[in-house]
Amino acid sequence: MSDSYEVEEGIHYASLSGLDPDLYNEDQLPTTREQRNWNWVSIAALWVGMVVCIPTYLLASYLIGAGMSWDQAVTTILLANLIVLFPMVLVGHAGTKYGIPFPVLLRSSFGPTGAKIPAVARGIVACGWFGIQTWVGGSAIYVIINKLSGGAIDGDIIGFLGINLGQFICFLAFWALHLYFIKNGTESIRWLETYAAPFLLAMGFALLAWAWVSAGGFGEMLSTPSAFDPGGEKEGQFWGVFWPSLTGMVGFWATLALNIPDFTRHASSQKDQIKGQAIGLPIPMALFAFIASAVTSATVVIFGEPIWDPIALTEKMGGFAVIIALFALIVATLTTNLAANVVAPAHGFSNLAPGSINLRQGGYITAAIGLVMFPWILVNHIIGWLIAYSALLGPIAGIMLADYYIHRKQELNVGDLFRRSGIYGDGINWAGMGALIIGILPNLPGFLGSVGLADPATGIFATIYTYAWFVGLFVAGAAYLVLAKALGK
Repeated sequence: MSDSYEVEEGIHYASLSGLDPDLYNEDQLPTTREQRNWNWVSIAALWVGMVVCIPTYLLASYLIGAGMSWDQAVTTILLANLIVLFPMVLVGHAGTKYGIPFPVLLRSSFGPTGAKIPAVARGIVACGWFGIQTWVGGSAIYVIINKLSGGAIDGDIIGFLGINLGQFICFLAFWALHLYFIKNGTESIRWLETYAAPFLLAMGFALLAWAWVSAGGFGEMLSTPSAFDPGGEKEGQFWGVFWPSLTGMVGFWATLALNIPDFTRHASSQKDQIKGQAIGLPIPMALFAFIASAVTSATVVIFGEPIWDPIALTEKMGGFAVIIALFALIVATLTTNLAANVVAPAHGFSNLAPGSINLRQGGYITAAIGLVMFPWILVNHIIGWLIAYSALLGPIAGIMLADYYIHRKQELNVGDLFRRSGIYGDGINWAGMGALIIGILPNLPGFLGSVGLADPATGIFATIYTYAWFVGLFVAGAAYLVLAKALGK
């Protein structure tokens, strides 16, 4: 058994032998020199494609509805994404250095068998969001067709489905579009993101220009003071709203911080992955939040009411602008869904049985689960559950960072990640599993209360859940270091 490594600009190209067949397939092996063709522009475009979506557009509305002024809302979103950028870059480092995806990296801290649990946990959250985003895209198609045909596909609700036939067919059509990119793999997603990014940015600025011209300015909302200012409805309550809001905004992309190696493994260098993420994540998030705030402010003047929902807004715009705007929404939803909600679960399901399930088949499984979840029902009932579930994945990030940077000091034996006889063991690393449980426990009362399985948390547990992502990350990371030392892992 011998492994050879060629190191170039801090990137390892591995030639491996003696690997266990049940621990790898072609999609999980370290990327080759030829596969590392994503420069910083590709990484930034990936993020723009993910950022420009309806949930991101709505983020500012939640904060403004809580009492913030538009500039406080945009600043909160910018700060949250600057915070989450750090784990993105830090976890992404391992992907670029060793060329391995998220589930393989997990084996270092959880063991070959134990890694299946956090990988699938991350994947299940993504399946839920995949279905919801597909429903959103299908709804845009439905509106376009009805606009062009005078309501030809409108109809009665089908009992067991809960939607009409036209809505279901449009959902299936958008769902099927994802299958094309799943079939053609990660490189086709990179191609889509690269070409879609400038189009999506242009559409955002076009929407901003439309609002400015139609309203003769942006209207009342941008001049409305914060409700927390002296004399305001919530005077002196800013920090009580700011901290849980910041945690929520961090949690929006925190799940992707786990599986970012799935993308950075294709980066040409560490400089490319760092620069691409630094440009592509926080700035577009803040910019898109500002566009959402400004456009919604203008709708108060134009239509007499604030309209946050982009699909509802496009329906009111009228003319050919409706078609262009909805087409942009379809592209935005597709680019977000493929990158954020297909790649992670595809790798996670592939990791369950690498010898039998490759990345493409993992993607098909993801699409199938997203379909049978009935997302048009899911979106109305358990978005809070999905967000809370995602927040509980914070401890995984803490364990990965503690293992890679402190315990392993950025040095991994890549070959042993694919061998049961290697240094990472043949089953579960109980240091990782124990730390995961310890990291989840402080947030558990708040989590159960937030999803309606217990009374709302009070006292210290309510305070802890306000900072759930941070608490989980640091508690689990510290617990892992203690357990790894005690267990000799």
